[in-house]
Amino acid sequence: MSISGGIVVESVARSFGDVHAVRDVSLTVEPGSVAGLIGPNGSGKTTLLLMLATLVQPDSGTISIGGFDPVTDAREVRSRIGWMPDTLGAWPSLSVRSTITTTGRMYGIDREKAAVRAEELIRLVGLDALADRPARVLSRGQKQRLSLARALVHDPDVLLLDEPASGLDPHARADLRDSVRRLAGEGKAVLVSSHVLAELDEMADAAVYVSAGVTATAEAVARSERTARDWRIRAIDPAVLAPALIAAGVPVELIRTDNLGSLVPIGDEAQAARLLSALIASGVQVSSYGPAVGDLEHVFLELNRGEGSA
Repeated sequence: MSISGGIVVESVARSFGDVHAVRDVSLTVEPGSVAGLIGPNGSGKTTLLLMLATLVQPDSGTISIGGFDPVTDAREVRSRIGWMPDTLGAWPSLSVRSTITTTGRMYGIDREKAAVRAEELIRLVGLDALADRPARVLSRGQKQRLSLARALVHDPDVLLLDEPASGLDPHARADLRDSVRRLAGEGKAVLVSSHVLAELDEMADAAVYVSAGVTATAEAVARSERTARDWRIRAIDPAVLAPALIAAGVPVELIRTDNLGSLVPIGDEAQAARLLSALIASGVQVSSYGPAVGDLEHVFLELNRGEGSA
């Protein structure tokens, strides 16, 4: 529990009556890093975030946010976290600028500094053109940007982001990734829960996998990382690809084809490199070659294989 500014969760559990939302969760997020919180629906992710945000108390286990306990030191924890829930209601009649300024005032920031901070955050989240419009006219994606600005208003050490990319267009998603990485570069500890695993692949340094309220062990994650996954291959002349794959030693029954190319299970990058070399040596003009799914999605699917809950 000594990580200053970071998150430490040890053997936390929380039930609601007969529903065991969180059974045994442990994780660490260090300052200056981004961790992805990954799991199927109903796995306990939101309950965990609510406990970190001081809104729900754990039945057992311990939590530390920057060295403070959310149960016994809720005020200190709230001053150190930026909480962006999946859906955060806005004051419909207040403008974007007034919403951020008011949030700053609620954190004890004086009026002048809150106004300056609001201008900084409006630019950061790209709401300049809507700064004086009432929150009720914002789209879902624009409200997500406003929610992020509110989470950042007091310059917190820890960020808890629940589905931050929901409703964002591709350009806004790219901006979000850049913003999260920049915030981590400033020393903040960031925990991001998202179903968009491709986004997490590009922003997270590490991942925490949760299923049925339990975090996956390091051993289970390592086993999943080592399993073969599909690589997608495209060639200028698709007709020559399958024969070349067979000649390179790929069993014909393992070669699948869809409208995006051919899929072949590959165990590791060394095997992938050998296969690519063989294809090029045989004269195949390879136009695309890479994993069909990202690292995080591959591990997630392997951990949940057979459960039917992904």
